Amino acid sequence: MNHINFDELKQIIEINSWTKNKEGVDKNGEIFAYWLQALDYTLSRYPREEIGDHLHLISSHREGKKLLLLGHLDTVFPPDTFENFTEDEEWIYGPGVCDMKGGNYVALQALRAAYKKYGDIHNIDFLLVSDEETGSDDSKHLSAKLAKDYDYCMVFEAAGLHDEVVVGRKGVGTFFIDIEGIAAHAGNHYSDGADANLEAAYKLTRLVALTDLEKQTTVNVGKVSGGIGANTISPKAHLTFELRYTNTQERDRVLKAVDEIVAHSQVEGAESRLSGGIQRDVMQPSPEQQTFIDHINTLCNVTLPTEKRGGVSDANVISAQGVATLDGWGPYGDGDHTIHERASKKSFSERIDLVTEIFEHFLEGKI
Repeated sequence: MNHINFDELKQIIEINSWTKNKEGVDKNGEIFAYWLQALDYTLSRYPREEIGDHLHLISSHREGKKLLLLGHLDTVFPPDTFENFTEDEEWIYGPGVCDMKGGNYVALQALRAAYKKYGDIHNIDFLLVSDEETGSDDSKHLSAKLAKDYDYCMVFEAAGLHDEVVVGRKGVGTFFIDIEGIAAHAGNHYSDGADANLEAAYKLTRLVALTDLEKQTTVNVGKVSGGIGANTISPKAHLTFELRYTNTQERDRVLKAVDEIVAHSQVEGAESRLSGGIQRDVMQPSPEQQTFIDHINTLCNVTLPTEKRGGVSDANVISAQGVATLDGWGPYGDGDHTIHERASKKSFSERIDLVTEIFEHFLEGKI
């Protein structure tokens, strides 16, 4: 098994990298860039004013397939909430140990091992984005653009319980419906009003009815607001809802139905406006992805366990561009997004060994 320098990892774990802490996220990125530049990577920086800079670290290029490694620099913990690194015999603990500074470190250690063996890394680039934990609203556009230059992508989110890699993730969209009614006195002029709250209720039931659990499609109206008081016909209402889906056919079905729900009012005089949209599209298994898995299984003499997850990651963005994408290459851990976040030392070592072997076969042109 590969030796893990947890003291080195501790250095970046203890940097607060909350998405809104630009200084901390950039410091984390600068350290990773320094480590990768020691392997002859060239840094292409995408500066941002309010979030951390996105970093594209580029190896030497030659003819052949191109592999993108993908990670994020940010975590979910504001300053002074969860910032310490600790360890025991089996686990390391701290913000980002599995989500996903630890995953980025797996990729780094494997690159170091391959570089030590060959003296060169080519056609393996590394994209580190700064806003994944808040939906990648900025970076997803850059990721989608850069993805078109690659044949394969490995994303270093945490592995599954049994070291599964991720072959599918639900797509997710967040939407808002603003309803304009007509205010009126509920006692004297009831019939003159157009009740926005009532229209919201009609729309809510129709939206939730779009859920199809057999197809793993869910529509959740998570927030409802509206009205002024008991004696006034409501002039305004607002719905916030989320769509999650496992294939593009379901996405298109629901989006078409949502447009119809918004366009047609059941309360005369009420009008509605839709905003929001798809944040990250679905990651679907593909023949190209299966070929990637088959290569790894054959060349590394393993049988990769696979799984699908309901949560999204930047793997969704890359996969949607037609790139053969596998997620979950980081270490196994749990408690992510809580102060109990931890990662398995054994899984770290096993992941680094396997990813190193994959990189070696890639550099030899076998994948």
